[in-house]
Amino acid sequence: MAASPATHAPPSASDVSIAELRAMSLRALQGMFVPEKRLFVHHARRAGAGARYEGLSHRYTAMTLLGLVHEREADSRGVLAGLSADVVLDRLLADAPTMNNMGDLACIVWAALRWGREDARDAIERLSGLFRAASHYETVELSWAVTALSVAECGYEKLRDDAAGALMQAFEPRSDLYPHVSGVGGMRAHVACFADLVYPIVALSQFYRATGDGAALQQAERCAARMCAGVGPAGQWWWHHDVRTGAVLEPYPVYAVHQDAMAPMALFALASAGGSDHDEHVELGLDWLRSAPELEGASLIDPGHGLIWRKVARREPRKLTRRVQAAAASLHPALRLPWVDTLFPAGAIDWECRPYHLGWILYAWPRDRAEEWDAQRKGPA
Repeated sequence: MAASPATHAPPSASDVSIAELRAMSLRALQGMFVPEKRLFVHHARRAGAGARYEGLSHRYTAMTLLGLVHEREADSRGVLAGLSADVVLDRLLADAPTMNNMGDLACIVWAALRWGREDARDAIERLSGLFRAASHYETVELSWAVTALSVAECGYEKLRDDAAGALMQAFEPRSDLYPHVSGVGGMRAHVACFADLVYPIVALSQFYRATGDGAALQQAERCAARMCAGVGPAGQWWWHHDVRTGAVLEPYPVYAVHQDAMAPMALFALASAGGSDHDEHVELGLDWLRSAPELEGASLIDPGHGLIWRKVARREPRKLTRRVQAAAASLHPALRLPWVDTLFPAGAIDWECRPYHLGWILYAWPRDRAEEWDAQRKGPA
């Protein structure tokens, strides 16, 4: 639950480098790993001068392992309480055949194949069964499945191609976006969240690298262009978008993970596949995270706690503005309720941090890329 900001991160957050974000992530993840369970917690919450850790998550564990792929073994084992990534993958792969969530399975397969595991067959079979049985798909989960099956040859090319085909079929050419769920109607059928932009770009860029499918890369290009065209005036990656028109439906909350990890991940994936360069938009997003106007120039980056807090939201009852703006736009694409900015201003901080956020920082910013980026930003001495 978002709370009114009582304290903010120190001003030093306004100049934090990518190297410092990486170092903060590696340190924070050490506290989020539960070695006896071989899993990461679901989240950390601020508790006085420290943090309280709650829940366990297979999905976030897989995502964090993806972030550790390019790290030095000593750093990876430092995060994992001395364990190897393979020991943690053993736990994920053992649990996979009984899972019923396609997103969880896709992330586990993605991590296993990215770490070079050759024993992911049972997990892929389970993923295949859920995909074949589904009548509709969440865009994010479908994108993870396409990415997972495109990162390495695994003998499931038909499943990969069918999943990519389903994702590409969901593309809306009027807006260059993807729906949150394909093939489902209702009052919110026109709403896509920011993740529904990011993960298809990653998936289709990776699919193009695996197959050379030019139509996939073209869709990723168009979605990325739309995403960048809609960035906020201070570099905010806005939250809800209209699949019919591409317009922003409701900008808040703004999530830290979108600013420093998910947007960079998508735009770097596109560029690595030979697509357009959007580095200037990556830097805009980072600038907002370092100094958010909604927080009067303060930041979600909290060096004192060693964490990055989850989001800046409106001061409102539970998700009220998202619901009413979606309902208004369902009546007409141009209809908005302008009074929400006055009644429910942005500035509330969600004092929570999830391990996947820190894992995605490492995934988007491997050491070499981070060093090059920081050197360019610093400029000549």
